[in-house]
Amino acid sequence: MAIEYLGLNEINGPLVVLEGVQNAAYNEIVSFTVDGSQKKLGRIIEDYENRAVIQVFEGTQGMSLTNTHTRLTGHPMEIGLSPDILGRTFDGIGRPIDGLGPIVSEVRRDINGLPLNPCRREYPRNYIHTGISAIDGLTTLIRGQKLPIFSGNGLPHDQLAAQIVRQANIGNDEESFGIVFAAMGIQHDVADYFRRTFEESGVSDHVTMFLNLANDPVVERLITPKAVLTAAEYLAFDRHMNILVILTDITSYCEAMREVSSSKGEIPSRKGYPGYLYSDLASLYERAGIVEGQEGSVTQIPILTMPNDDITHPIPDLTGYITEGQIVLDRQLDGQGVYPPIGVLPSLSRLMKDGIGEGYTRKDHQAVANQLFSSYAKVADARSLASVIGEDELSDTDRQYLKFGQAFEQHFVGQGEEENRSMEGTLDIGWNLLGLLPRSELDRIDTKVLDEFYHPYQDPDQA
Repeated sequence: MAIEYLGLNEINGPLVVLEGVQNAAYNEIVSFTVDGSQKKLGRIIEDYENRAVIQVFEGTQGMSLTNTHTRLTGHPMEIGLSPDILGRTFDGIGRPIDGLGPIVSEVRRDINGLPLNPCRREYPRNYIHTGISAIDGLTTLIRGQKLPIFSGNGLPHDQLAAQIVRQANIGNDEESFGIVFAAMGIQHDVADYFRRTFEESGVSDHVTMFLNLANDPVVERLITPKAVLTAAEYLAFDRHMNILVILTDITSYCEAMREVSSSKGEIPSRKGYPGYLYSDLASLYERAGIVEGQEGSVTQIPILTMPNDDITHPIPDLTGYITEGQIVLDRQLDGQGVYPPIGVLPSLSRLMKDGIGEGYTRKDHQAVANQLFSSYAKVADARSLASVIGEDELSDTDRQYLKFGQAFEQHFVGQGEEENRSMEGTLDIGWNLLGLLPRSELDRIDTKVLDEFYHPYQDPDQA
């Protein structure tokens, strides 16, 4: 028989303290009844002898030390799952908010999942097509990878996330593909933008959305990515689907963690974040991958906004340690009207080399990617030199690099928000741009590959 506790001993922000508790467990879900009618949920985050500290999901507004009844449920936070979650929209803790009624679940899962066992991981090989040249061509997303996007305030990461959702596919009709999309701490207009975009583009039927709004309780934000990854793991490993998880914005999640940590009186670390920020982020990111002997995969694209565009800030810094590369959005390119403003040189995909080339994309993919990186790096040197001595004093080769850099940013990195490029189209654009440079400058490509693919530049605007 469940025991109901009358009253509280302490209220501090989103946390309440209850003493005299028996048989409580860490992460156990707690049910509150406020003033005899209002229902709230909480989670035990600290249990010492007979004293429990509880996070209240809906916030502690309206609660007092005398008007609250507390009941322990005896189980951790769980969400109901079935194949019907595809095409549905949920709040931050997995409750339907699309007006289509509750989910008839075939299984309930604890959201506090575990990272994949390294001994059971299968090495990622096949790529996921996004239709965005700067990603597909130069920082290819591999199935089972964790590839974050480092953005900044005011940069178009929301548009980029929506475009990836609209266009992503695995290029194999025999395998099932789905997307689990989570937005944390977003405003109502941004949530409406995502809903409307997915509906109008016709991709809603294979997208599961979790929306945690800016005015939702901060504690709920800590639950959202765990609920999202639990849903993704169910679809991937129970329903044998290839799932792409997009999490935006991880910075909102980390700031919620900092706020709750401060309420608990924990000793802060860098920038006021708790000392366990690294291990907490790792517990989320390491739930991506492929399990040996099982069909299905979980691929993650976490999106985070770097405060003051500082890539050494604790959130991007620790994320970079855990994940297999990063895609960095560039404010200067955005100011020039380039979309998506992906900074090519600081971006990389560490698993790219094993999922491209003959049998996966095209045999010239690695060579053309290497050459584009190398040539674009020389563009920066040519621009620096031109700023000192003037463009007229540059050598003919350096002037060609300046032309290549401008064309590369406009025609390879830049593309329309509705433009979905094939992998062959992306590589062909790369070869066309390399035609701006003398063949003698293309030192990263084998001669046989050059003979087959190299051709003089053709202006796409005139074509």
